Amino acid sequence: MIDDLIQDAVRRMDKSVETTQHEFNGIRTGRASAALLDHVTVDYYGTATPLNQLSTINVPEPRMLTIQPFDPSSLKTIEKAIMESDLGLTPSNDGKIIRLPIPQLTEERRKDLVKVVRQRAEEGRVAVRNVRRDVMHHLKELVSNGQVQADEEHRAEERVQKLTDERVHRIDELLKRKEAEILEV
Repeated sequence: MIDDLIQDAVRRMDKSVETTQHEFNGIRTGRASAALLDHVTVDYYGTATPLNQLSTINVPEPRMLTIQPFDPSSLKTIEKAIMESDLGLTPSNDGKIIRLPIPQLTEERRKDLVKVVRQRAEEGRVAVRNVRRDVMHHLKELVSNGQVQADEEHRAEERVQKLTDERVHRIDELLKRKEAEILEV
């Protein structure tokens, strides 16, 4: 029973780390990456649809993204969605393809992005700690129901704390790498 709780905690904590990594990939640095557009949704015939499901996204140059919609009639709505996103990018289209130049980041924008990255890292840490809190609560319930001995609970709590520390450390490493990437000129 304790092993099931810990396996569930491992799965949920790893998912939190993975989500944080995914969030970091969506934050733009000076380089073009298709992951920048992962969070962009387009109002496609009344349905909010992820951009990557409506088009092919390519990186032909280090500072350029191209978006080729499967349906050419959706060019204008895709352009509008990119303009309304918080990416700060200006698309241009030639009737078939949308070109998205990635401008060099200013020092002020870099500092803003570092703040955003730190906030996302903190959200990831909080998610991991929430998993720990849930598991600790379930362990206490098992002890109060008499299903588990107090010493077993204590050992399980130590294992859960170790898992938490490892996942938080992993998030901190991701944060350090992303900050260095953003501040790199």
